[in-house]
Amino acid sequence: ANTITFSAAISACEKGCAWEKALQLFRLMLQKDVDSSTITCSSVMSACEKGGQWEHALGIFSWMAQSRVELDTIIFNAAVIACSMGSRWEHALQLFSLTVQDMVSSNIITFGAAISACERSAEWEKALQLVSLMAQSKEE
Repeated sequence: ANTITFSAAISACEKGCAWEKALQLFRLMLQKDVDSSTITCSSVMSACEKGGQWEHALGIFSWMAQSRVELDTIIFNAAVIACSMGSRWEHALQLFSLTVQDMVSSNIITFGAAISACERSAEWEKALQLVSLMAQSKEE
């Protein structure tokens, strides 16, 4: 099995809302020393997010940062969305701030997920700050 095979299987698990299987395949992939791509990691994180497993999604994000796997907008979005779904606004905003720090471009999905995380936790002031920041970033 190679990266493409594992990625296809993990993507199928994501679409089928089988987060446990996706995570199991990802771990097997790492055990077998198969290179993991940003796309593969994004699929596993998305599967975890859909299964309400924000901790696992953030675990993959942390592993990627330590392993020097590229952290792009898609990965940050997957992590922020997972935090949002888990009503973890603090984590979502921390990840959001990392996009600025790491010079990763945030997009409407990043902003929307961070705002949603604040909304789910009744942090309306933080949500309004993000809306203002989003408006400012569109002007620049």
